[in-house]
Amino acid sequence: MCAYRSSDWFGKKDKMGFIYRSWMKNQGMPEDMFDGRPVIGICNTWSELTPCNAHLRDIAESVRRGVLEAGGFPLEFPIMSLGETLLKPTAMLFRNLASMDAEESIRGNPIDGVVLLTGCDKTTPSTMMGAASVDLPTIVVQGGPMLNGKYKGHDIGSGTSVWTQTDDLKTGKISYEEFTEAESCMSRSAGHCMTMGTASTMACMVESLGMSLSGMAATPAVDSRKKRIAQLSGRRIVEMVKEDLKMSKILTRAAFENAIKVNAAIGGSSNFVIHLTAIAGRIGVDLNIEDFDKIGSKMPLLLNLMPSGKYLMEDFYYAGGLPAIIKQMGSVLDLDTLTVTGKSHKENIATTGTIYNEEVIHTFKQPMIPEAGIVVLKGNLALNGAVIKPSAATPELMQHRGRAVVFEDIEDYHARVDDPNLDIDETCVMVLKSVGPVGYPGMPEVGNMVLPKKLLDKGVTDMVRISDGRMSGTAFGTVILHVSPESAIGGNLGLVENGDMIALDVAGKSIHLEVSDEELAIRRSKWKAAPPASNRGYVNLYVNHVQQADKGADLDFLVGGSGSQVTRDSH
Repeated sequence: MCAYRSSDWFGKKDKMGFIYRSWMKNQGMPEDMFDGRPVIGICNTWSELTPCNAHLRDIAESVRRGVLEAGGFPLEFPIMSLGETLLKPTAMLFRNLASMDAEESIRGNPIDGVVLLTGCDKTTPSTMMGAASVDLPTIVVQGGPMLNGKYKGHDIGSGTSVWTQTDDLKTGKISYEEFTEAESCMSRSAGHCMTMGTASTMACMVESLGMSLSGMAATPAVDSRKKRIAQLSGRRIVEMVKEDLKMSKILTRAAFENAIKVNAAIGGSSNFVIHLTAIAGRIGVDLNIEDFDKIGSKMPLLLNLMPSGKYLMEDFYYAGGLPAIIKQMGSVLDLDTLTVTGKSHKENIATTGTIYNEEVIHTFKQPMIPEAGIVVLKGNLALNGAVIKPSAATPELMQHRGRAVVFEDIEDYHARVDDPNLDIDETCVMVLKSVGPVGYPGMPEVGNMVLPKKLLDKGVTDMVRISDGRMSGTAFGTVILHVSPESAIGGNLGLVENGDMIALDVAGKSIHLEVSDEELAIRRSKWKAAPPASNRGYVNLYVNHVQQADKGADLDFLVGGSGSQVTRDSH
């Protein structure tokens, strides 16, 4: 048997070997567990504070069974878990911190291969970023989406229905009792959002990159087949260690291009851009914001799923899941790329990929929307770029010119948005500043600003909205996001004033502030940065080192990797 990385711990016949083995034996480990078999780390983001991941203890047991069956030595360990729904001020602030936790936990321990148990939005990219910087054999097991929400005889989707229910409550269309009833009806099983929110988008990203077993992404959390695929993943990671199938062999440039195209076809979250960019930076693949437009913007939308369509993830699974999308896109994808199975996408879907419901999954020849991928906008308002998700936007607003109504920060927005005297109408452009990586800090999902009550009362359902923040993948609207450079560091977004005219041209990939360079220079001379969000701890470190959205908002010193080698013992 070849010597694995873990033999540097358990294979030593000296004082250090005694220490490493002896303390593990207090858990009842028999001697033969240290005979040189592959040690598999099960990296678990379980937490009751992360509702989407609260069932991952159960999933871990299925993975453990698979590892043992394949002759591996499974060892489960926790890392920081990021719950999108509870964590303040935003889980995105701590994505990079969780990635550091994952990276150092994997590197510093006797692990030969790792299974990443993920679910909620940031738990997938953070663990993948950390694992990529170590580059061991790695496989991802996503916790899976909730079952469809059921409310008053129809389906409701997590997140997406929050926005519509909130608007209805605000305008008196529903009572507060109905509002709270919908809460229970929406979240009725274990799992993450069952819309094409960021969690579902990340699951599809992982599968399209080749980092999970085929069919993983859409399998519901409470379906017995989720445990089956988790157990098979446990078996497979042992074989991956024996094959030395590292992340860097799978995460090639072609794999990233596949993921961008698939994201367009499923109507994936705009957050996909920022997370995929960060993962690419860790594994050493050159990926820039223009690639998302060049590679993905002309791709068709094939999946009829909220918020870009009607159905939910459970329906997607029954209709054929991601293998059906990948097979439909065979003419534009590189299906020869390697996956965690040790085979190509083409081989993985050779006997699968059938569409069972063409209302849910459209064919490539008859898509829902011919061109639906993320569009990157540039102009004097976003010199380094901004993004918009056309599949969730209003077609009539994709070319628009309107008067800016400016909110200086989130507190200003909350204080004034429902003021009856606010000078705003449906033709205006809502502008929100100071919600970028540095400004908030952490770049929260507040870009899809709720419209003023007086406009909702008139029946207005969408307006052009611009910010340097993000929006939930479950959200919808004509929303320009990720403006870079952000307002808090002196980007031109910070210089916008009430009454300025802003021109949006999605087809022309332009977002332009109709203010002369001379006037902008005068405004810039008067502009002052806000004091730092914190002078201590992680937040201070983050603010001083976070990159802008177009770079993936990773910390500058984390880009790249340090590998898996650790040469010094602990005693």
